[in-house]
Amino acid sequence: MSLIGAFAAPHPPLIIPEVGRSKEQHILATADSYEAIGRQIAEEKPDTLIVISPHSVMYADYLHISPGMAARGDFGAFGAPQVSVQTLYDQDLANQICAQAEYQGIPAGFLGEEDPSLDHGTMIPLYFIQKYAGDIPIVRISISGLSYQVHYQLGQCIGRAARASRKKVVILASGDLSHKLREDGPYGFAMDGLLFDEKICRIFKEGDFYALLDMDPAFCESAAECGHRSFLVMAGAFDGWEMESRLLSYQGPFGVGYAVAAFRPVREAEEREFLEKHIREKERKRLERKEHEDVYVRLAREALEYHVQTGERLVLPEGLPPELCEERAGAFVSLKIDGKLRGCIGTIMPTQDCVGEEIIENAISAAVRDRRFPPVTPEELPLLTYSVDILGEPEHIESMDQLDVKRYGVIVQSGLKRGLLLPDLAGVDTPQDQVHIALQKAGIPSHVNYTMERFEVIRHF
Repeated sequence: MSLIGAFAAPHPPLIIPEVGRSKEQHILATADSYEAIGRQIAEEKPDTLIVISPHSVMYADYLHISPGMAARGDFGAFGAPQVSVQTLYDQDLANQICAQAEYQGIPAGFLGEEDPSLDHGTMIPLYFIQKYAGDIPIVRISISGLSYQVHYQLGQCIGRAARASRKKVVILASGDLSHKLREDGPYGFAMDGLLFDEKICRIFKEGDFYALLDMDPAFCESAAECGHRSFLVMAGAFDGWEMESRLLSYQGPFGVGYAVAAFRPVREAEEREFLEKHIREKERKRLERKEHEDVYVRLAREALEYHVQTGERLVLPEGLPPELCEERAGAFVSLKIDGKLRGCIGTIMPTQDCVGEEIIENAISAAVRDRRFPPVTPEELPLLTYSVDILGEPEHIESMDQLDVKRYGVIVQSGLKRGLLLPDLAGVDTPQDQVHIALQKAGIPSHVNYTMERFEVIRHF
């Protein structure tokens, strides 16, 4: 196999002595692991190093591969412009990866680079690797807002391109873990941060790359992680291979998790063809959800599917429970694909004759009238998951102290501007967060006078 090994490593700028100014002493284990990576790569003498960095050129719907012959960068953004890194690019292998991605229908390539400078997610690994292994040509690849599955598939493209090239290739997946390990850290503390780091360290110890594909995006977002998609690309490159895995170190003294791990392919193993397993499991879960969905979600799904396939509006079915065909209430319909929002439209107060009609109308709107997204396509229908929120009567409140982000949604209003945020949303941890986002949605500046209402919802999955 042309892929001879891989490493996962963080990119804390303060690990560079001129940046850390003695703070690097607090992460010596991480620095020692980086030194070990440099020595090992020097021994293996690869022809090319592929660096996957979450801080290179990043797009929501496109995986960027750096073009050109060479690049450089420095640590001026971190107060040390005198420290610089430069590298050559392996244009041939980069072209082969692009060709593989195009053939597989993966949106990846050389487009859209405005600043060719190396990012710190690339420079920090190179700082240590070049110290021992010299100037190995690299391919620099970014991550994107696309699904976990697409990142894994890009990794598969890398694996195919490496084999076709007949070069000895090493992958370096650059990425920190959670940024929510301490109250005084960059994003405060969240228990999900600790749980995320524990899970990634276990994955690195055991080489359980399937678990990377199977992680809940909402959980990862709550943990404020950095490297998960980099690790997915790395994992995809070794799909179908048994791996020897070692966790070299883990530290988190500044509220950010730093894990360093090493991986080596041992033999081909059909049981480790994780993408196929993942796709089968997703289909099983979809059928299971469909079998157990309640009447509210079924109505939303049937209304959306009927409209996308025919362009028509579903007639309210007969035999619905009285609360759907006799009562009136505001309702929100939310759509997700792979845990990411795909559309959400709702009404604060009822606008239709009954709750059922409200759900039908808002399901169609979520599919085709949410201006943040293109209309849902027929190909996406099997991928959608649904939730339906039925709103209770809003009640006026005087302060944020009367809010509970898990129990209540909030409505803010100033003049004719009105914004709403549902309760129990990933990443919304405090009433202050909740109100701030609602004000942003409404276009209400935070310094003007506004009123607040709270409401409860019954959420149907």
